[in-house]
Amino acid sequence: MTRSIPLALAVFLALGACGQKRDLRPAEGQDLPTAPYGQADPLTPRQLLEPDPQAAPVRSVELRSRSEEREDDPFDLPPEG
Repeated sequence: MTRSIPLALAVFLALGACGQKRDLRPAEGQDLPTAPYGQADPLTPRQLLEPDPQAAPVRSVELRSRSEEREDDPFDLPPEG
């Protein structure tokens, strides 16, 4: 049991070091998608991986900084039974 933990850690570290760090390219025989309507040049792979604002919206809600008494909620009913 005690030998398997360091062995598992070594395997995970070795697998983590296998990642390639180079620019993405389309597979052989494939092209990048065509340029969006109204744009002359097609998007680069990095631009294609960037999510649009609707896919990853920015949080615009202020978080509460201190405890406050909750308002009465008419839908917060006790369970029936």
